[in-house]
Amino acid sequence: MTDLPQATGKRLGLVIDLDTCVGCHACVIACKAWNTEEGQSPLADMDAHGAHPSGAFLNRVHSYEVTPHDGTAPRIVHVPKSCLHCTDAPCVTVCPTGASWKRAEDGIVLVNEAECIGCGLCAWACPYGAREQDPAQKVMKKCTLCVDRIDNPALPEIDRIPACVRTCPTGARHFGDLGDPDSAVSRLVAERGGMALMPEQDTGPVNRYLPPRDKETELDILAPLLTPVTEGPKGFLGWLDRALEKLG
Repeated sequence: MTDLPQATGKRLGLVIDLDTCVGCHACVIACKAWNTEEGQSPLADMDAHGAHPSGAFLNRVHSYEVTPHDGTAPRIVHVPKSCLHCTDAPCVTVCPTGASWKRAEDGIVLVNEAECIGCGLCAWACPYGAREQDPAQKVMKKCTLCVDRIDNPALPEIDRIPACVRTCPTGARHFGDLGDPDSAVSRLVAERGGMALMPEQDTGPVNRYLPPRDKETELDILAPLLTPVTEGPKGFLGWLDRALEKLG
């Protein structure tokens, strides 16, 4: 079995804002594209347009209809899910070949595919369903937080983040060191009451989810955007308004 590091220098992970995620699946497509096309072993797509499609994904989005306790109208909440890079990752300690391992410098959980025998014990041990066996290669796949991006000094600094974070059109995904209380992601979690997924499993998941805001809070946030920035219309609209006044 594989040992976990006693401690890690950082705790890199994702913070996902459930209030702004619209379920567009851009993160899913970006993840699939990057991990298939940029030097990684391809993520299989078998019979993609047929009657029995199958394939491997490292990130998926689940959508739920949630009814508030106060009886107000239900809302749809989209919950993206990938590997949570747990502090006490059971997928690592159960691996019989050492293929699953955790980086001591930043806590990222990875798979050495050359040593993976596809036994599936890691998928069985993961309480989050974050491991998949590639149906073509018969090895286990998982989110790597795009280590080939964040470790690549040849990339511009703005691109040295996971592909899903770089792509999200609503800014619902954030990346950083959750072991540093002063980091941007840690401050965001503290401000919004970020939550761990299934903490009762005692795996110490690093990723955090920001809960949806209530409707009153949403209106408070939108209020500045709804306030007119000028006393009256200018430009063409201003001319049209004045012309109509004269006609009246």
